[in-house]
Amino acid sequence: MRSLSSSAFGSMAKLSSFAVLLVLLLSCSCFSSTEAYDALDPTGNITIKWDVMSWTPDGYVAVVTIYNFQQYRHIQAPGWTLGWTWAKKEVIWSMMGGQTTEQGDCSRFKGNIPHCCKKDPTVVDLLPGTPYNQQIANCCKGGVINSWVQDPSNAASAFQVSVGNAGTTNKTVRLPKNFTLKAPGPGYTCGPAKIVRPSKFVTADKRRVTQALMTWNVTCTYSQFLAQKTPTCCVSLSSFYNETIVNCPTCTCGCQNNVTEPGSCVNPESPYLASAVSGPGKLSNTPLVQCTSHMCPIRVHWHVKLNYKEYWRVKVTITNFNYRMNYTQWNLVVQHPNFDNLTKIFSFYYKSLTPYAGLSKLYLAKFSCKVATSTFYKLLLMFLREYGFWFCRRYCHVVGNQVLQRFSYASWPSRECAI
Repeated sequence: MRSLSSSAFGSMAKLSSFAVLLVLLLSCSCFSSTEAYDALDPTGNITIKWDVMSWTPDGYVAVVTIYNFQQYRHIQAPGWTLGWTWAKKEVIWSMMGGQTTEQGDCSRFKGNIPHCCKKDPTVVDLLPGTPYNQQIANCCKGGVINSWVQDPSNAASAFQVSVGNAGTTNKTVRLPKNFTLKAPGPGYTCGPAKIVRPSKFVTADKRRVTQALMTWNVTCTYSQFLAQKTPTCCVSLSSFYNETIVNCPTCTCGCQNNVTEPGSCVNPESPYLASAVSGPGKLSNTPLVQCTSHMCPIRVHWHVKLNYKEYWRVKVTITNFNYRMNYTQWNLVVQHPNFDNLTKIFSFYYKSLTPYAGLSKLYLAKFSCKVATSTFYKLLLMFLREYGFWFCRRYCHVVGNQVLQRFSYASWPSRECAI
């Protein structure tokens, strides 16, 4: 087993300083931009496709499908919320597979009352168990959509909408505008609707192909800076050759004595723990974390376990301090220059990610489980050949219901983290 020389420590210190400086420069440059962008998934997006399936006397019937084309970010409970603004005085006569959150003022109508008369409707998915006569394909999942790379069979959600007071031909239809998407929180920026080639559909017997009368797409991209102003997870570091642990910095995600958010944490030995967990914030999924020095809902610990001549081993522990959230579909994304020589990962499904040329290889570790308690630990053991630098080069990400954290060698308390 090798021991580190003083020169090696000097190199580590320089690399650490460079990493911190690099993160600062990236943060300064990113805060000035309002465009949504994910550096580790630059081509990932959520595409909203509107397919006009038929014309009606005063409008059209369309199937709206939401595709999650992101590599590692799921849309989890309480699910997606989609909004837009009508171009004119359109109304929604009826819906299947989804519903608007408000009906709006429909007092000008007599007889048949529309499902929604709002100028800016907001649509949510229906829940599992919805009667079959109100369902369509890919609906009724409570707004939950998995990522296309990890689970393509569950990477789409759809609803049907019957629109009135609208155009009845390809030339008279006016596209909706000002699209907004929450999945489930903020962070997504949606572009304008663009007319594309009509979608084609293959029948069940695969002997006939039909197509939509008209199709337009809306593309939404994600930015961590838009999603959260403060971190919601942190990283601690340790190694076999030193008993010292580099803990998450104090008040990384908040402070216990925060006067603006009293009661935001609870001691695990408190007799009022059960009542606090089931309190008013339960329905809104407001985080209720264990009282710690860092006050983060999620902590990732990176421990260099062994260093042999041919390889070294790392153990990663992920801890959930949020009493109100069980992250049943979580991911860990790690960047390291030695991942080209990765030998084996235990206890996890994993996949190599290479967003663009010149970036050190990323690995996505995935583990899906039902968590019975509010705190859980999972181990990730990685063997890497050659010597290399042990700690993550620039980024480590935890994604579970949109949890994300970037950190450097010095466990820099990044702002790029959201729940």
